Amino acid sequence: MSVKRWLLRRMPHPGEWLANSALLRPLAPYLGHPALWSLQRRKVALAVAVGLFSGLMPGPTQMLTAALLALLFRINLPVALACTLYTNPLTYLPLYYLAFELGKLLLGLNGELVMPPFPVFDGEHLWQWQHAVLEWTMHMGWPLVVGVPALGLALGLGGYVIVMLLWQCAVLRQWRKRKEVRGSD
Repeated sequence: MSVKRWLLRRMPHPGEWLANSALLRPLAPYLGHPALWSLQRRKVALAVAVGLFSGLMPGPTQMLTAALLALLFRINLPVALACTLYTNPLTYLPLYYLAFELGKLLLGLNGELVMPPFPVFDGEHLWQWQHAVLEWTMHMGWPLVVGVPALGLALGLGGYVIVMLLWQCAVLRQWRKRKEVRGSD
């Protein structure tokens, strides 16, 4: 059984849970669009790209950005939202360091700017630590402003290409299997 068929059997129809949710009921005209739940290759691949791009957005705006872009482009909403989850407290700093270095490379600032040490949280003064993190981010300035979208675009493009290739391989494998079952050349 294909992954698509398996998912379609187990996923509830969006109309059911949209109608049952008081919070989401006003959004039903937007979220109920069939394209947002479609498992077509291009829609899923673009949803992966949007999710990977949106995953680098700051903090709580990741899923909001992915959802708005999914609504705008009419691509698979659950896939776009799920693909933002690669950023978490363990991956956020390495990804932003990579974005910082990419931004330096794109701006031609190879050896001129050094990333400052990340502020240490002492467990007591959350507001001061958040302010220190904001200052740390602002100190990195333009390399980060250029690097984050560039890394997001690179990750999104890579995700799109990988999904398209894997999907094509799966389709070709199914064709070969059907051909073997029929016994034709």
